[in-house]
Amino acid sequence: MSAVAAKPILYSYFRSSCSWRVRIALALKGISYDLVPVNLVKDGGQQFSAEFKALNPMKQVPALKIDGITLSQSLAIIHYLEETRPNPSLLPQDPKKRAQVRMIADHIVSGIQPLQHWSRFYSTLLDATVWGMKFKVDMGPYPTITRINKALLELEAFKVSHPCRQPDTPAELRA
Repeated sequence: MSAVAAKPILYSYFRSSCSWRVRIALALKGISYDLVPVNLVKDGGQQFSAEFKALNPMKQVPALKIDGITLSQSLAIIHYLEETRPNPSLLPQDPKKRAQVRMIADHIVSGIQPLQHWSRFYSTLLDATVWGMKFKVDMGPYPTITRINKALLELEAFKVSHPCRQPDTPAELRA
């Protein structure tokens, strides 16, 4: 099997929201892949190992080996998948709607995500939603969050890519 035809390999960490974005895109596109867990905490962070640094000098997840190349950065990976495997499309056909999707995605990776990392000791809205449901907190006062979460939980791509369902998810956190 040539490098181009080989099954893609995703280097991922179950808690990484960046990795989750790529897992969702792969699932929505129906692309089968092998997953290699990279624990960002264990042993001082496996992303700093010589082996992983050789694969991805940025020492970050996700990294995707596909078509004979290794890509990093979730949006770059998703754009590559969309350009090389256009069906099914992840984006709307209407250019204005496509621009809105890209605007939201850029806002998440360059606006929200850095703040999330900066405030890593504070809960995020997703944390509050997931843990609120786990401990049966009344989400009635938050109908929009509840509606969005319910819609996402019905998508198969969301279910299979969920952090609680990854091979490297600790048993106590599995769904």
